[in-house]
Amino acid sequence: VQLQASGGGLVQAGGSLRLSCAASGRTFGNYIMAWFRQAPGKERDFVAVINWSGGSTYYTDSVKSRFTIFRDNAKNTLYLQMNSLKPEDTAVYYCAAGSLYTRTSSTYAYWGQGTLVTVSS
Repeated sequence: VQLQASGGGLVQAGGSLRLSCAASGRTFGNYIMAWFRQAPGKERDFVAVINWSGGSTYYTDSVKSRFTIFRDNAKNTLYLQMNSLKPEDTAVYYCAAGSLYTRTSSTYAYWGQGTLVTVSS
């Protein structure tokens, strides 16, 4: 499956952004989907994961109650709604597809190219 992330940009602290990840090539609904992020000079970190149907989600503690992961299998698209953004959310955000419901990046076989989110204070 090929993944194309979009929706990043520059936003002030407290603002919102919605990231999208368009999938093509294979049946989107067969994959567990996740978002990861990588801040400058840091390792890639888990953000959120969603199961095949969208009925189960899990978030890293730092984004709980602020971010929402959801998917539209009819549109082959994954989303990340980010509210109450903080400067520490600044990173390149990556979408990933895999077959396991985990927060471990090595278990995801397919990755998008990343989209940059910059939050100014």
